[in-house]
Formats: sequence, C-alpha cells, structure tokens
Amino acid sequence: MTTESTNNSKDAEQEVNEVEVNTAEVEVTAEGDVEQVAEQTEEVEVLSAEEQKIIELEQALAESQATVANQKDSVIRAKAEVDNMRRRAAQDVDKAKKFALEKFAGEMLNVVDNLERGLATIDSESEEQKATFEGVNLTLQGLLSGLEKFGVKAVDPQDQPFNPELHQAMSMQEVEGVEPNTVIAVMQKGYELNGRLVRPAMVMVSKAKA
Repeated sequence: MTTESTNNSKDAEQEVNEVEVNTAEVEVTAEGDVEQVAEQTEEVEVLSAEEQKIIELEQALAESQATVANQKDSVIRAKAEVDNMRRRAAQDVDKAKKFALEKFAGEMLNVVDNLERGLATIDSESEEQKATFEGVNLTLQGLLSGLEKFGVKAVDPQDQPFNPELHQAMSMQEVEGVEPNTVIAVMQKGYELNGRLVRPAMVMVSKAKA
C-alpha cells in the first residue's frame, strides 16, 4: 500500500470518528433537552396543582366569610328582636302598673261626686251645719289627696278653651264679652289617670252670636 493510500485511510477513519463523536454529542444534547422539558413539565404541573389548591382555598375562605356574615346578621337581628321584646314587655308592665287602678279610680270618682254634691247642700255659714260641712269636706279632701298620690288628677277647665279630647260639651250659650268656644261652666269635673283620660269634664261652652 502506498503512503497516499495510507493517509487517505487515516483521514477517513478520523472523519468517521468525528461523526460518531458529533452524533454522541447530539444524542447527549437531545437527552438533556428531553430531561429539561420533562422537568419543566413537572414544574408546570406542580404550579398548576398549587394554583388549583390556592383557588380552592380562596373559594373556601369566601364561603366561610359569607357564612360568618350571614350568622353575624342573624345574631344582630335576633338581638334586636330580643331587645324589642324586652322593651315591649317593660312597656306592658309599666302600663299595667300605671293603669291597674283605672276601674277602681272610676268607682272612687263616684264617691267624690257624691261628697261634692253633699257639700253643695250644706250651709257652711250655719252654726248647726258647720261641723257637718267641715267633716264632709275633710273626707273629700282626704279622698282626693289619696287619689292624686296614685296619679289621679282633676280636669277643671273653667274659662279655658274647649278641648274635645278632654271635655264633653253639654250645652252652648252666647255670653257677652267671652270668646266663642270657651268653657263658661263646669257641670262635672273630669279626671285623668297618669295622663290617660278616665272621665271627660262635662262643660258648658260659649258660642258666637248668631
């Protein structure tokens, strides 16, 4: 074999070796790329799982917050309802205390009327009737004082404007120099119990000239 042939053979072998080396390097690079892609895919899957978990947790938190808000609203409404019930109960008790004596007061007013009518028939200037007058008058004042302690007050609207909520007009009359719709006479006093009308005052009212 000639020297030239030998050199050509060596060059060919060298080229083959270089090709094999390049191929190996390509294979290694390809394997590395595949591994890198696989790792990136795993990272993406891990991130997706974490994101999904975060979304689930956020949804659960929102639901919990909504539940807490609903429960808080229910508690507030329940508390308000209980407060209203207590307030109504307290008002009912207060009314019961204030007006429990309404019927009793009404009966006592009949006694007051009888004592006042009895006094009207007694001559306080007469020596013979003076003691009787003083006795009846003391009894009347004691009864009125006792009723007043329990919230019973007289409605005596003499010379006051007529008030249909407190007075009952029994008659009307023209009176010179008196404004129309003025109480000119009280036939029977009215009474209130703690601000509530027990009996209206029976009155005579002035009217305008025809």
